[in-house]
Amino acid sequence: MSAQLPPEALEKGIPAAKAGGWVKWPLGSVLGGGEIGTCFEPTLLREGGKFRMWFSWRPRKLVALVEGEDGVHWSDPVICLEARPESGWEDDLNRQIVVRREDGYHMWYTGQISGRSEIGYARSADGATWKRHGDRPVLSPDQPWETTNVMCPHVIWDEEAGLFRMWYSAGEQYEPDAIGYATSPDGITWGKHPENPIFSSDESLSWEQHKVTACQVLKHRGWHVMFYIGFRDVDHAQVGVARSRDGITGWKRNPSNPIISPTEGSWDHDACYKPFALYDEPSDVWRLWYNGRRDEPEGIGMAFHVGEDLGF
Repeated sequence: MSAQLPPEALEKGIPAAKAGGWVKWPLGSVLGGGEIGTCFEPTLLREGGKFRMWFSWRPRKLVALVEGEDGVHWSDPVICLEARPESGWEDDLNRQIVVRREDGYHMWYTGQISGRSEIGYARSADGATWKRHGDRPVLSPDQPWETTNVMCPHVIWDEEAGLFRMWYSAGEQYEPDAIGYATSPDGITWGKHPENPIFSSDESLSWEQHKVTACQVLKHRGWHVMFYIGFRDVDHAQVGVARSRDGITGWKRNPSNPIISPTEGSWDHDACYKPFALYDEPSDVWRLWYNGRRDEPEGIGMAFHVGEDLGF
């Protein structure tokens, strides 16, 4: 599938400060606000000539699925996984990642109660109807730096290693503080990296001096490319990108960071966060979906980068 950008995006796109070639979709958020309320944490796959987006639906405390052909216009939401207050750890459910393999779809998600966040696991044959693995989380906080919260999982399947690889965030519950790494042969039993966190804020960079969190990591041309949130303070966030050969050590930040910044007076005036990017080789375009906020509610926006080279 060649994901062509609509002409109006190319003509009227909104560049962000220090964007490094990234341009925002010019017509505001692509999902959220109005009657639907806050939508956040986009996770996408491109399948059968369309995009499928799983997102966290805050007013309903669940994960839902929408589909669309251009990454901007979407179907009505289909409910995938709802909160279970009776579980004792899933009063709220959000911050998911979906992986597809030959054996079906795999989802890791964040279950929350007051003062604690943990990561659960579910599976699906079609990406729409899901079944949890058991009643308990598969990843819980047990390290000092994690305090009482692990959340925001991003997982890839590494065929060569025969492992699921997870980058997750931990620390404070309102916004976690840094990014850790874990691996699993089955998606259920996880081993955490002994030198976690593997990615922390650079206090010399004012835009991310407070904390870094909620990343997406993808393998691209021999690199692990990480899109992540940087917080100037707890209420103001922007999106950056870094890369590493092994996905654990030697991270190099992009000199154009932050690549997605708030646009004054717009729907994302206060913060831009939780990125998810896909590269379309036929059209040579990166697309990146992200959360945006100006007061409430939050929505999901889209930005694009023409050309594969991100400027490292």
